[in-house]
Amino acid sequence: MIRYDFQGKRVLVTGSSRGIGAAILEAFARAGARCFLNYFADPEGNNQRDAETILDKCCSAGLRVEPVVADVSRPEQVQQMMQTLVRAAGGLDILVNNAGILRDRSVRKMTLEDWHAVLDINLSGVFYCCKWGAEILQDGGRIVNISSVAAWAGFYGQANYAAAKAGVIALTRVLAKELAKRQITVNAVAPGVVHTPMLAGLRPEVLAEYEKQIPLGRLAQPSDIAHAVLFLASPESGYITGQVLPVTGGWF
Repeated sequence: MIRYDFQGKRVLVTGSSRGIGAAILEAFARAGARCFLNYFADPEGNNQRDAETILDKCCSAGLRVEPVVADVSRPEQVQQMMQTLVRAAGGLDILVNNAGILRDRSVRKMTLEDWHAVLDINLSGVFYCCKWGAEILQDGGRIVNISSVAAWAGFYGQANYAAAKAGVIALTRVLAKELAKRQITVNAVAPGVVHTPMLAGLRPEVLAEYEKQIPLGRLAQPSDIAHAVLFLASPESGYITGQVLPVTGGWF
């Protein structure tokens, strides 16, 4: 059942070729939005193949989804992406900053490349998209940033990821004040453990241990995160800004 109506809205979801991003993109499209699927063209072509799968699925369902290729860690590519959206759609109504990667290692073993790769995409990428995305966002628009429970939980081996996601929360709060005069709300969603391909490397016993700690007794599905994002992008949340919504099943 469609709970929200986003007919006529133009939505960009970064990193939306798989996982949480794909679920958010599809939820907006099913609610009537014109959606732009962003992905990074990796040398192996995995992201493009995933994007084509999502595009085929949405096309078969009669949904309006269009691809836009850009590496959010590259400011010049973000600027070009926003210019493309102006030419294609005249601007944006909703921006969802979801693109992110993991490079988990203890600080002792973490390389400088591991540190910079995660910060460049997970934090700087959000800054670039907000900076140039705000320029093409309509007054009264919405920005929703995807943070993480890692921002305050301090998981072992996630110094880079936790620092980036904590930075996203701080950036969200600052932007909420700066963009309030245009009636643009800026909020963040902080997922807990979500059942996505990112968890493929975790042993079953580790996942089972996570489930034991979650009061609702299960991992989140990507759709759980999508529902929270749609709420924060809807007219009903128009007086909510600068906030972080944990979607954790009661964890932490």
